[in-house]
Amino acid sequence: MASTSSLENVLQSTGEPTEKSRVARIRLAVPEDVPHLLKLIHQMAVFEHMPHLFQATEHSLSSTLFSSPPFQGTTVFILEIFSDFPQNPCDKNQFFKPIFKKLVFDPPVEDVEAKTFASSQNGDGVVAGFVLFVQNYSTFLAKPGFYMEDLFVRECYRRRGLGRMLMESVAGQAVKMGFGIMQWCVLDWNVNAIKFYEEMGAEVMQQWSLCRLSGEALEAYRGKGDGNVDDESG
Repeated sequence: MASTSSLENVLQSTGEPTEKSRVARIRLAVPEDVPHLLKLIHQMAVFEHMPHLFQATEHSLSSTLFSSPPFQGTTVFILEIFSDFPQNPCDKNQFFKPIFKKLVFDPPVEDVEAKTFASSQNGDGVVAGFVLFVQNYSTFLAKPGFYMEDLFVRECYRRRGLGRMLMESVAGQAVKMGFGIMQWCVLDWNVNAIKFYEEMGAEVMQQWSLCRLSGEALEAYRGKGDGNVDDESG
């Protein structure tokens, strides 16, 4: 994570921006990011061949993502790309200082959706992706951790180190908080993602299967744990 002093050093060492140079910033999401998040989640659903499961709305995201302090409930990091460092690079969020990285895009990125994903914060920033994670707990380790629910980078920005940057930001926060584990799921057909995770040192646990209750199946169990007594004696 970039401290104020290290950020100043980065700012001084970047020099003049070139056609291919860009600056990536990771920051905490704010309610103003919800319209972009909704579009990103829909693109992710299409990429994962699951658009039929997409039900999120701006209202449902706004009412559920920001009810708890960051890193205690659901947390979202936003990835933005700038042509140069923004004039006010350090926001005043008390929970997380933005992370910056200077990149060279060769070949340059052609972002046909740049206007659609123009940053709500400052400068000429463009939202390129996000990561959403929640706190969980490992009973084996007796330590809390983070479960990464979603990580998504828009197609034109992929294979440029941005997914790794997002993951490193979550892992870095976990270490900072003294957590012991970071977990996530990956689709079995996404061989590029699996290779990427293995190369970064993650263990792909083939012996585990993901189980889920949702929709009507979840509703069917509503009375099983609400304190009601089911009399099945006859």
